[in-house]
Amino acid sequence: MSSNNGKSRKEAEIRTASRSQEIQEHIGALAGRDLQLLSISLLLLLVLSGGILALVAPNLLSTSQTVHADARLLPQLFFGLTTLIILFNVYILLQKRELGTTRRRLVEELIFNERMEAVSLIDPVTQLFNRRAMEQLVAHEVARTNRLGSPLSVLVLDISNFEAISDRCGTEESEQFLYQAAQVVKNTFRGSDMVFRHKEAQFLVIMPGTAELQVDFAIKRLDAEVIRHNSEPGCNTEVAFCYGVAEFAHGSRISDTLLNAERKAFLRKHSFATVF
Repeated sequence: MSSNNGKSRKEAEIRTASRSQEIQEHIGALAGRDLQLLSISLLLLLVLSGGILALVAPNLLSTSQTVHADARLLPQLFFGLTTLIILFNVYILLQKRELGTTRRRLVEELIFNERMEAVSLIDPVTQLFNRRAMEQLVAHEVARTNRLGSPLSVLVLDISNFEAISDRCGTEESEQFLYQAAQVVKNTFRGSDMVFRHKEAQFLVIMPGTAELQVDFAIKRLDAEVIRHNSEPGCNTEVAFCYGVAEFAHGSRISDTLLNAERKAFLRKHSFATVF
């Protein structure tokens, strides 16, 4: 059942992205319609200018000082020009209204699709980036790191006491605890660091421009944030993390770096190492 749900969700995400691309193409086509209306306006201006020129040209070529025009044709000419101008203005107004309505509807749908796509990148329990977001963002960051030659560290944070909490508490309380733990982590790291929910009770922090030794400063900040959180009056369940750090080697696979960090976190967790 879960595999079918995952497949359906993936298909929905693909349809959303495809629809967003289609909407952008339609909006681009509307710009072409604006240009078309402008071309029609210029064409009408040329036609009117040509008609007026055809009327006055014989008089300009004549050596006579008086302007000659057939009085019987003037009312028809005036009525025809007036009708043409009115019809053209009505047509332009209707077209602009239709274009405006269509453009507004497409923009609203595009905004909705972009919001849906953004929601699909967020884990609903912790409000952190999910695995799908990790696949996209980490690949981009690794490419940038390889290009610039800058350091990149991976920090895995495993909630050390989540199994006991999950057994003792219900689903709602466990999810609330995960959310609070995620906020502790999120509030600790820099805006340039990316925090993901990697597994059920495990968070992943991607730290661009940070060597492995420099991660110690972030861990000390997290230690202080955990102490502050656990000392709050409303804290019913204390948070504790085991961690593992690995630095990405340029040209290698980020999956190897992640496995290395996970292995270190696992060893700390199961060898009764000091946790914070």
